[in-house]
Amino acid sequence: MSETSLDDLKLSLRIDGTDDDDMLTRFIKTAENFIKNAINSTDDVSDFVALDKVKPLFETAVIALASGYYEYRSAVSPYSANAVNLSVNAIVGQLRGLYDTYSEGEVSHEES
Repeated sequence: MSETSLDDLKLSLRIDGTDDDDMLTRFIKTAENFIKNAINSTDDVSDFVALDKVKPLFETAVIALASGYYEYRSAVSPYSANAVNLSVNAIVGQLRGLYDTYSEGEVSHEES
């Protein structure tokens, strides 16, 4: 499955049942892909997000973004506006900086 577990997302959202599991799993995968592409859209960043130093940041951003997808899944209307998820933006910014350092060889798997 995904790097981020369905159970972690459900705990964050305080969901006990299984009715929305398929949708939540899609939201996790979508959030993971979005964040990986936001870190670097030209390289595969899978090894990078698996680093011990990076994994908690990545998983937190995925949970925050997937939670937003779940909470704001209603149809778009001319009268509603959803706030930008500042937590996700802040974490993605930090991940981009860490990835630049990682891609320059300054961070290795041993240092994580």
